Amino acid sequence: MRKQLLKILFGLGMLLSSVGAMAHSGAGAAGGFMAGMMHPVTGLDHVTAMVAVGIIGAFMGQPAIWVLPVVFPLVMAFGGILGVLGVPVPAIEPGIALSSIVLGAMIVMAVRPSLWIAALIVAVFAIFHGYAHGTELPQSANALAFSAGFVISTGILHLAGIGIGELIRWPTGKVVARAIGGLIALAGVGFLTGVL
Repeated sequence: MRKQLLKILFGLGMLLSSVGAMAHSGAGAAGGFMAGMMHPVTGLDHVTAMVAVGIIGAFMGQPAIWVLPVVFPLVMAFGGILGVLGVPVPAIEPGIALSSIVLGAMIVMAVRPSLWIAALIVAVFAIFHGYAHGTELPQSANALAFSAGFVISTGILHLAGIGIGELIRWPTGKVVARAIGGLIALAGVGFLTGVL
């Protein structure tokens, strides 16, 4: 049990430590698939929310463990289209910050709403994240390759969250997962106040 927990934490540490190195490598075509892959993981505001979706899905169990991580990128893609088209959506940055606060607080308090409510909450926040991605799409980008990259990267972040959420199977794991939820919520406060 302890070995499995250490393996999960080690794997997540390796994933997160490699992000910084890859983000500044300059590899790949500007605005292509690799730029799309890197975009979600180079913004802590996106990472926290996407990981939180996976944790909440794992906390809620079947079918939420796969429904929420599917709803988020699908609706995020819709938000991305709104951003590319320049459709005005108010309060994008506060909405992104609130996603970390609300989702992190749900983890801390071990809230398990009905599936449709959880999916609605995730979908609303996904619009803000997708819109931000869409408006930040480089002019020279291959929109399809960039979009595919950021959707796949989002899925990987959801899987990392599911891995963290699965820690609840062990008493110590529950504490770790809920503490990570607390860090996510605190990061959201930092995003909202401009500290982070």
